[in-house]
Amino acid sequence: METLALVRHEWEDGTRRLEAERADSRRYRQLLDEVEVVIDELRRRVGGTFTLSELAAAYGDADAWARQAVADRAPGPGWPRDLALVLAAAFHAYQRGASDFGS
Repeated sequence: METLALVRHEWEDGTRRLEAERADSRRYRQLLDEVEVVIDELRRRVGGTFTLSELAAAYGDADAWARQAVADRAPGPGWPRDLALVLAAAFHAYQRGASDFGS
């Protein structure tokens, strides 16, 4: 459970970092587009019925598939350096659909 708490903290931090970019509307929009690509991939890979532990397991290997998805569908300027932020923010948003979210 300790690992899950750490991962969820990382996801929350990603969302905070994303929101810190809001003042730069162009960059913020690009980051949101990249987050949406990752969320779309999560829908395909994790599905609509999942637990937080299952989502955390998917996070463990997300770098490779998310890198490819963003490169194919929403590569903004400098996107590789933002991938960790984008991943964390996407997982933070997607966790709300977990069957055990809020427990």
